[in-house]
Order: sequence, then structure tokens, then C-alpha cells
Amino acid sequence: MRAISLRTTPPVQQKTLENQKSEPHAGFSSINRLDSQSSGGSTLSVAIAGERLRSLDAFRGLTIALMIVVNCTGDSPYVFEPLRHADWNGWTFADTVFPSFLFIVGVSLVFSFARREEVQLSNWALVVRILRRTLLLFALGLFVNTFPTFDLSTIRIPGVLQRIALCYFFASLIVLKAGLRGRILWLIGMLASYWLLMIYVPTPGIGAGVLEPGRNFAAWVDSHLLKGYMWSYYDGKWDPEGIVSTLPAIATILFGVLTGQWLKSSLREDKKVAGMLCAGVFLLLAGYILDRWLPINKSIWTSTFSIFMAGFALVCLAIFYFLIDFADLSRWAKPFIILGLNPIAVYVLSIVVDSTLRTMGLAISGGNNSSCPYYLFRHFCIPTSTAEIVSLLYAMVILASMFLVAWILWRRRIFIKV
Repeated sequence: MRAISLRTTPPVQQKTLENQKSEPHAGFSSINRLDSQSSGGSTLSVAIAGERLRSLDAFRGLTIALMIVVNCTGDSPYVFEPLRHADWNGWTFADTVFPSFLFIVGVSLVFSFARREEVQLSNWALVVRILRRTLLLFALGLFVNTFPTFDLSTIRIPGVLQRIALCYFFASLIVLKAGLRGRILWLIGMLASYWLLMIYVPTPGIGAGVLEPGRNFAAWVDSHLLKGYMWSYYDGKWDPEGIVSTLPAIATILFGVLTGQWLKSSLREDKKVAGMLCAGVFLLLAGYILDRWLPINKSIWTSTFSIFMAGFALVCLAIFYFLIDFADLSRWAKPFIILGLNPIAVYVLSIVVDSTLRTMGLAISGGNNSSCPYYLFRHFCIPTSTAEIVSLLYAMVILASMFLVAWILWRRRIFIKV
């Protein structure tokens, strides 16, 4: 991880640039490309080159904001239903957040790889940068999973950042080596192969086609390869970011890649918006119809979940693109754009802050200690029967704190590259 300071450059202008001017490997953090020159041991950062796609930054920022709200609830039993993940089959508003972020990663890949020829970066050098970013993201995920105890004996190996890292790595290689036709074939192949594995491959002791919690092909693989290192919330029997379910998650990024290619085309802006809306509605309908044969399920990231959520993200991005980049109505989106410029750093910091608050002991009656959120709920929330509201307020306080950090970094022109 490294921070880039642009203090000598003017503040972000209303008319920002396109993402193809981003650094070739900037798949997540929307960092502006800098050219650096060394002279006498000092590094001189020159002006930002190229324009950004503001709608993509705003959509990314909104997604990070929602990830913080969903993850940093004050007390998990007291959460508004839309902010809860579906218990199993089906979906809620909370289930749309993570796949939307992966979709955004795919869109960004197209623009960042388009820069490769301009900087004359070889394929080998690009692969090294991709690998370095993958390892860094995976390491950050392990850090988040172990913080603050750092007990490696029970560490959860999978996780949100780990899934982003793996999906980014494999999707980047596909984008690097395959053209449009190849990318489409890879997408279809991953969705189809995962579907076949889950439905037709017999799971030892369970049988074929079983899609119950902890009793399916993906869970069986996780239980053998990740035993003792999975999320304890699911009794250690399977993990929502497990190994096999990474296949359709990569497909989610590839949906974003195809969208990025569409945005990068020479078509008129109104046709781009119309195309994204039509494709988004089609994927939503396709996922809804196919749900009867393979349920939409985030916990095992079914192929129908990937299709349906790609449609959702497409429609959202089309709306953002129309309002911000086409109609130039962007003032309302500035807070999201600011969050979208340091997304991974803000996300990791939010988890660190939330985890720290949960481990801080507050003295209560009887000499016992209680975590900050627990103290808040048991002493101020439950008696007034406003548990869900206070839970949301707690999440909003965390989000407001993270926005303050993002705003300070933005004002200082510091963008942390992950």
C-alpha cells in the first residue's frame, strides 16, 4: 500500500476525467495516474494526466458507504430487514452491495488496461503488478480477519478482501489474454461450470443437487480444504466467500468488464445509457426466471445470483452515468465521489474502528465490562424500543467518521493505492 500526495495540484474540478487515464493496474481504488521523475534522490509528482469517469467513482463510493453500513451494525439482532443478508435463498438490499463492488472492479479494469499501451508496459511487468496487488489485498483481508487479537490458530482465511483479490487476479489475466469473444466465453463457462458442479456432481454422503446450508458441493470442498479456518458464524462448516463459489464471483467481474468495453466504445452517450439499461433489465429478468431452477443465493453465490446482481449493478451504473457524466448533474454525488477515491483504505479503517470499539471495555454496574456498542444498546436502546434505529445510527456514525477521513485525504490530494 502506498499513498500518493498531489498537494501541488488544484482541487478536483467539476469536469473530471475518464478512467482510461488511470494507472494500468488500478482496478479498485480509482487512483489518478502520476508520472514521477527522480532527480537528485527526490521524487517529483507532476500533474494528473487524463480524465475520470465520475459516475464510476460515485457508484464505487456509494457501494463502499453501503458496505460500511451493512457491516458495522451496532447490534446484529437489531437491524432493519433490508440491511440484513438473506438467511439462504432470495436476496435483500444488503445482498446487492458486494456484487456491485466486484462489478465496478470489472468496469475499472477495462479503462486501466487501456492505458497499458500508452505507458508501454509489457505484459510481464503488468502481471507482476497484478500479482503484487492481489497479494496486498489478500494480506489486508487476513489482517482484518485477525484484528485485534491476531490469533492465527483460528484465523478465517476467506473473506471479502480475499475474494476481491482472487477475482481481480483471475479476471485481470483473462482481460490481459482474451479479446471480447474470449471474455464472453470465459464468463459463460464459469457460470455454466459452477451450475453443473452444484447440481450434478454428487457430494459424498449427501448426493447431487442438494443446495442446503453446509450440505452442498461448495460446502463439501470448503470443509476439506479450509477446515478450521472458516467463518465460525456458520459453525465452521462452510464459508460465504469459499473456494468453489469464487468461480461465479469472477463472472461478476467479467460482467463489469463487458460493461467497461461498452462505455469505452465510440457510441453516443445516450446509446450507451440505453444499452446499459436494456442489458441490465434483461439480466434481471434472466436471473429472476432462472431462479426456479437454481435459486438466487448470495451465501453460495449461485450463477443466478451473479446474473441477477450484474443486472442490478448495470441499471444503477446507467442511472449514475446518465445523471453525472451525460446530464452533468453531479453536485449531489460529490460525497460519494470523495469516498470512491480511497475505497479500500476507508473500508479497512471502518472495520478496524468498529472492531476496536467492540473490544473496548466500559465499566457497568457490578464491576463487569461491556463493549461500547453493547453498552449503548443495553443502556439506551432497548428500554426505548428503538433498537433498529440506534443500530442504524451506530453504523451512520462509523460512516460519517470514515467520510471525514476520506474528505481530509481528498483535500490533501492523497490517494492510497491498494
